[in-house]
Amino acid sequence: MNELKVLGTERIAGFKFTGIEGGFGEDKKSMLVKDIAIIHGSTVKRINELINRNQNRFKKEVDIIDFLGRSERLRDFAEKHGFITSNRTEHVYLLSERGYFKLLKILEDDTAWDIYDQLVDGYFNMRQVLDTSRLSPELQMFKGLFDSMAKQELETKRIDHKLDNISEIVGTSTIDWRQGTTRLIQRIAQYQGGGEAYKNVRNGIYAEVDKRAGVSLKTRLTNKRRRMADEGISKSKRDKLNKVDVIQDDKKLIEIYMAIVKEYAIKNNVWEKDY
Repeated sequence: MNELKVLGTERIAGFKFTGIEGGFGEDKKSMLVKDIAIIHGSTVKRINELINRNQNRFKKEVDIIDFLGRSERLRDFAEKHGFITSNRTEHVYLLSERGYFKLLKILEDDTAWDIYDQLVDGYFNMRQVLDTSRLSPELQMFKGLFDSMAKQELETKRIDHKLDNISEIVGTSTIDWRQGTTRLIQRIAQYQGGGEAYKNVRNGIYAEVDKRAGVSLKTRLTNKRRRMADEGISKSKRDKLNKVDVIQDDKKLIEIYMAIVKEYAIKNNVWEKDY
């Protein structure tokens, strides 16, 4: 296993996380489970449980590294960089691109495949910038010209990106409303700092739906679970239900929910914060 390096905070596709290089090959990027959990609006506990239940699918030091395994060097590295948050922590997993791809197949959430494309293009495939300080004055001059042209092109793309995102927010349709609203809520939460922000944003949106529609999503969810119980549907399936499943049953609630999510996205200027 080659040397691990912490590159600092990375921001790709609107998501902020710890950039790590090495461990799975020279210059290869990797990601901590704690950051993957934030990106997918999940928890470290849940992601770790999924990995632990599917250990046979992950190859050690190819797909995954556990900083709290047998290696004292890895444990020291994790402690030095603050990856261990509690004395009760059992696993601190680091995943390669290949490992993350396998995890996506297990997660199967609304975010998984959209995020995978963005992270592979923007993070895992990113290479270090070459040191050009020793170039000849002539080459440095040409480099300056190219950098200026590149800056102009990136600014143009930034404006196009902003317009595309505004169109995405306004254009979220009732056909793929669950995927579209989930993606927007993920981005809003990430820009608010991640972690508990996802839960807070969701709860705020649910409360606003209750207020505008004059309903109680909590009561409807309880009633829906009771009806399913009467129909003999297993408790595990009933427990997986959430308030979005309740919203899905009512066309009026879908329209109200979508409108509120769009308002939250516009209020938080989500298109401005990818750069």
